[in-house]
Amino acid sequence: MGTDEETKREAPADDEARNPRTCIVSRKAFEPDELIRFVAAPDGTLVADLRRKLPGRGAHVEMRRSVVEQAVKRKLFARALKREVAGAEALADQVDEQLARQILSFFGMARKAGQLVVGATKVDAAVRAGAALAVLHAIDGAEDGIRKIANARRAAVAMGLADEVPAFRLFTVDEMGLAFGGGNVIHAAVLAGEAGAALLRRLQALSNYRGEHPTAMAGDANEATPDEAVASD
Repeated sequence: MGTDEETKREAPADDEARNPRTCIVSRKAFEPDELIRFVAAPDGTLVADLRRKLPGRGAHVEMRRSVVEQAVKRKLFARALKREVAGAEALADQVDEQLARQILSFFGMARKAGQLVVGATKVDAAVRAGAALAVLHAIDGAEDGIRKIANARRAAVAMGLADEVPAFRLFTVDEMGLAFGGGNVIHAAVLAGEAGAALLRRLQALSNYRGEHPTAMAGDANEATPDEAVASD
């Protein structure tokens, strides 16, 4: 199904990719998955090395858009890479686009592996069965449909079928539909397995980068209250 090869391609191959590194902004140490590695191309253009595979000196920044913007504003890349650099102004947007593109391109692989389902009915069933690692809602999806799936998430947790079922809102209906080959895709569920786990890591990375957090199980204004959840069962 291709997931083994994908996992191998994701696996860091050197000590720089495995060991904690220091963010050039905060000077704090982070695990590799919490950082973005940047390198300079031969012409000095800054490149985000998301797979941590590109050769040359790297500069590490905490995986948050606001921190990347600080590094650009303070001109820290030239200092860390010990050379003149170019293209820093658009760097924060480029990283967002790269992270988003990774997820959208991975949808097909996860779905082919049987570890991603779409549509409100299938998502609701997967969540209530305790099979969903996470759910994904379109940013512009109707709140009523999102509330119904929130009820299913609470039911799964209350029954002990899942510790939590985070919900992400990262893409529009059009973006999700295009990634799935057309049509309106508003809801999706990530299921257990290698491809599902890899997709969940990508969703978490983009959410963290944007400074967002998966919707909590309760207490969120956009979701049903506990009373509504009970009433709907």
